[in-house]
Amino acid sequence: MKTVKFAPYKRKQYWNEPQLTLWESAYLPEILRGLFITSRIFLRNMAKWMTGRKGALTTYYPEETRWDYAERNRGKHVLTQRPDGKPQCVACNMCATVCPAKVIEIEAGFDPADSAHPKFPIRFEIDYSRCVFCGLCVEACPEDAIRMAKETPGLPAEDRHQMWLTMDEMLSWKPQSDVAKPYPPAPRTGGGK
Repeated sequence: MKTVKFAPYKRKQYWNEPQLTLWESAYLPEILRGLFITSRIFLRNMAKWMTGRKGALTTYYPEETRWDYAERNRGKHVLTQRPDGKPQCVACNMCATVCPAKVIEIEAGFDPADSAHPKFPIRFEIDYSRCVFCGLCVEACPEDAIRMAKETPGLPAEDRHQMWLTMDEMLSWKPQSDVAKPYPPAPRTGGGK
């Protein structure tokens, strides 16, 4: 019987595969380097804090209730109203369909007396405990019924059930005057009217 010898396995080299040096493949030096960088930043922030200068960006909630929000903060959802006070929403479910986290729940009603907008929302709720604040619901709305207001009050809650935003809250919410307004509103781009 003849013995067949196979050639040793050669790993295929791809053109974009990085080649690790012996130092990098040892892993331990890289772990120590990462720990050194993290420790250096931590100690620098602690030294700033101990001398009274501004160190790490930390807000002590709920003692400090005013924040400087990020420039790209989209804020809280607000429903727009028609002149007669009814919501602009026509319960088309476009916002609920496009929502990646599936946090919007709409229950539609029918009003045959209103020929211009026969469908309206009976229930419109958003679960803020799962919302990712992506703004896709605003972009998908064909009636410009849902918007996001940058002047956001404190959203954290102690109970998950308190983080459901109802239609009444979205229709009646107005920006508070005591909330810091560090940035001008960003121009809307893309979908909507």
